[in-house]
Amino acid sequence: MNQLDNVKKGVFSNLKDDLPASLVVFLVAMPLCLGIALASGAPLFSGIIAGIVGGIVVGAISGSQLGVSGPAAGLAVIVLTAIQDLGAYEIFLMAVVIGGILQLILGFLKAGIIGYYFPSSVIKGMLAGIGIIIILKQIPHAFGYDKDYEGSLAFNNPDGHNTFSELFYMFQAISPGALFITLVSLAILILWEQPFMKAKSFTKIIQGPLVAVISAIVLGLVLQSTSYALKAEQMVTIPVADSISGFFSQFTFPDFSQLTNPAVYITGITIAVVASLETLLCLEATDKLDPYKRVSPANLELKAQGIGNIISGMIGGLPITQVIVRSSTNIQSGGKTKLSAIAHGFLLILSAMLIPNLLNLIPLASLAAILFLVGYKLARPVLFKEMYSAGKEYFIPFMVTILGIVFTDLLMGIGLGMVVAIFYVLYKNYQKPYLLDVKQTDRGEVIRLELSEDVTFLNKANILKTLNQMPDNTKVIIDASRCVEIEHDVNEIIEDFIEGAKYRNIEVEVINRKYRGIQENPVKIFERTLAVAAKKNGKLNPQVV
Repeated sequence: MNQLDNVKKGVFSNLKDDLPASLVVFLVAMPLCLGIALASGAPLFSGIIAGIVGGIVVGAISGSQLGVSGPAAGLAVIVLTAIQDLGAYEIFLMAVVIGGILQLILGFLKAGIIGYYFPSSVIKGMLAGIGIIIILKQIPHAFGYDKDYEGSLAFNNPDGHNTFSELFYMFQAISPGALFITLVSLAILILWEQPFMKAKSFTKIIQGPLVAVISAIVLGLVLQSTSYALKAEQMVTIPVADSISGFFSQFTFPDFSQLTNPAVYITGITIAVVASLETLLCLEATDKLDPYKRVSPANLELKAQGIGNIISGMIGGLPITQVIVRSSTNIQSGGKTKLSAIAHGFLLILSAMLIPNLLNLIPLASLAAILFLVGYKLARPVLFKEMYSAGKEYFIPFMVTILGIVFTDLLMGIGLGMVVAIFYVLYKNYQKPYLLDVKQTDRGEVIRLELSEDVTFLNKANILKTLNQMPDNTKVIIDASRCVEIEHDVNEIIEDFIEGAKYRNIEVEVINRKYRGIQENPVKIFERTLAVAAKKNGKLNPQVV
């Protein structure tokens, strides 16, 4: 039985891999949930709610075995603006519910197919770009400069600085205690990655990130009595409730009286579109990172995200998407099935309910060290080498996507990469509309022009130039047997060539498409063109096979 068969046995057959992975995902997800809530201008606990729903609800319904869902940094600006424009967080929650309903509808309409149209070069560029931006964004946290929120992926920061200027200001506020914790955490993580450590059985259960975080908590407590003590903003800050009833009082409900407010529906549509697009991108990227190369059902994912956003909006949570930082952390930590995502959701709710004070002892510097490793694995140098070797039509969209993500944001970077990738597709299509073969026979020179499956107006110039350059006193075979569609513009060019061939003593033979019982659209325009040309040409009638 191979490894994939073992994974397919069931969700609970991989507990020894999934539970340790879920703990690492939990450690990474918790500050990200809080940071994104802070950046969104929403209550801090709303990020935790979204993480809980994304883990438990979306994780259970989704067909993605390794994807992890939660609040997304890409929606932070949209959420912040929407809350301000709508006037109250409760009104915004109504828009989240509407957005979830629309996502559910998109899933039933099978809109998930959109995700399959993103080129591999752009997806790999997205992964590498996110890896680089994670490293750049975590450097200030590693040095103890925590002015920017955790989870930020945009170039411009809420404090008016940007990714690179933040590094300059960081040097004016270096915290020796935070830097020491970062170095110790990195040392532990690197040690856990060594082959001799991986060979030890206990390292599969006790993950390096967990050891790094526990060590960081101990160091933080030791440093409290020294001049290197960490400040409150250098620690995880989860809301602490006085009691269980106080914990549940942090849940908020939408304002249903705003159902007639058009602005709520506009915000809901925006959330549905952006969240769905980001989810499909991350779903495709997660499948590429999956060591077992499983393919997740995109339409089911949209339905799962829709249900998740409906529930999150109903109880006070932020909008949810599948997120690549947590998903890649899950994969790198050895997760095998969706149990790791579900378990991380339970860990979020139990820890927020029972041990918030303990969580608030975790230094952000130790989490920065964990994310350094995640970022490096997403942007390994070997990936750049592979893409460069693949050719410029893959490497250039790859690099444009990376630069776009680093200097703008995730969706803009993807958009720029897509534009460049589409340009190369059109350029290649323009260059190769046909194959040209020239042979010498006893009857003279025979030129064979074999058209590709789809011949569009983009190929007009090439085909027109080629036909005009055909030498006199030759035989030209135009082979359209492989064509599925020929646009009218190209047909006119062929018709004109056939008509003019009789004045140049060119014998024209056209091989039309043959149908062999396969249901395909007939090339009716092309056939009509040949029929018209045959009547016009007299003795140089084209021979239709």
